[in-house]
Amino acid sequence: MTLPQLEPLQLLALPSYDADEPENVYVAMANGEWHGNYLDSNSQDSPASALASVADAAQETVMELLWQAWPLCPEHGLGMHPREDTEERLSWWCAGERLRRGPAHIHAAVGALDALGASIRTRS
Repeated sequence: MTLPQLEPLQLLALPSYDADEPENVYVAMANGEWHGNYLDSNSQDSPASALASVADAAQETVMELLWQAWPLCPEHGLGMHPREDTEERLSWWCAGERLRRGPAHIHAAVGALDALGASIRTRS
């Protein structure tokens, strides 16, 4: 995860409130703080679903605990969202328009932001 000023996010498993239920897994900050819903157990049905669930939870945690959008498109400064294509590949999608290239674009595969040197901006 590309948050250069912070340690990486982590998966955090917490016991369920019901003894008959499995533990709940959250995306948490390095200090153990988390926000939002636990990862849906159905997300393990496919690798793309699991990755999308983790990406959504990471966005939720960053947004609610740090009050900033993540990840940001370096071209437009807009928050990007995970989007699955017809071949079940997950990418970060930006809604910003590109000159002569159409209304929106794919920036990077989910999991590949570090390779591109992407960073975040704090909301002011």
